[in-house]
Amino acid sequence: MTAPGHPAGGPVALRPGAVLMIDGCASVQFAGDRALTFRIVSVPDLPTYHGWIWLTGYALGPSGEATARREVYVRTAGLHVQRPAPAVVQPRRAVAPVRVRA
Repeated sequence: MTAPGHPAGGPVALRPGAVLMIDGCASVQFAGDRALTFRIVSVPDLPTYHGWIWLTGYALGPSGEATARREVYVRTAGLHVQRPAPAVVQPRRAVAPVRVRA
């Protein structure tokens, strides 16, 4: 899944670690003073209407601390990405030494 709001204007993958601003653009239940900053923990593979998604994560307080675990149902087009998820780094595989016979 992707959402607009990347600093460069391109789509951003909605994966664990991304921080979003969820407001009335994503769902009327988050309009006005009900908007929240949200850190994604998982993206459940649940059936939804086209353009909508379930997200599991934490509502963040003013200093960035997690204040409540939440599951939210939102429109992907209305999400504002504050900080993309960190890059996924694949662990390096150990390579067995190669013997060369003379």
